[in-house]
Amino acid sequence: MSFRVVIPARFDSSRLPGKALLPLAGKPMLQWVHERARACGASEVIVATDDERIATAARGFGAEVAMTARTHVSGTDRIAEVAAARGWAEGDIVVNVQGDEPLIPPVVIDQVAKLLAANPRADIATLAVKIETLADLNDPNNVKVACDATGRALYFSRAPIPFNRDTPATVAAACLRHVGLYAYRVAALRKLAGLPAGRLELVEKLEQLRALENGMEIRVALAAERPLADVNTAVDLERAERALLLRP
Repeated sequence: MSFRVVIPARFDSSRLPGKALLPLAGKPMLQWVHERARACGASEVIVATDDERIATAARGFGAEVAMTARTHVSGTDRIAEVAAARGWAEGDIVVNVQGDEPLIPPVVIDQVAKLLAANPRADIATLAVKIETLADLNDPNNVKVACDATGRALYFSRAPIPFNRDTPATVAAACLRHVGLYAYRVAALRKLAGLPAGRLELVEKLEQLRALENGMEIRVALAAERPLADVNTAVDLERAERALLLRP
């Protein structure tokens, strides 16, 4: 199986401006992400950006860079432009590793690509982890996913799903936190990028709901290794730095 990784990276961030280039344990955060991606089995790893500051930094630590339009509103759109510009085949697999995941385990990047390859009818593959605390279940920053018996995604939400009616103060075994890592077939990537935002997507502010609203199949598996949450705030950045400094 062959697959590529694209890391969409933008400079602007409402909660943590310039976070892709913020120093983290002696390196820009984006460099940590790139190194994790290079440690997986991808045949190619590309940083996709519209900002020359990010491009310069990425080239400085040896990354391949694709410059993209400034008009993209999501990483999906940015990756779709890269796929189109490079003429990738519709059946090719591309993994979206977000630029704010400095602690992403390489094994889960491989896992999500293999999950899509093993499900030829699926358009997208992604991962999840079990939710262990009520605080995590009720946190709207933790996206939850509900699946059918075969692992197809039924719904993603910022709300607690499934809701435990009889004992609402407990976490049900079926409660899963979505890991924001996606594998796409190029045909599905192009289709998704060409669709307008869906009704559910606009309410929940979750792009993956656009795929479900349009009948696209998303396969979900439990992550082989539990990744830490992505970096969105200064507190997240401090936590990530502690984790990186404590690595053996």
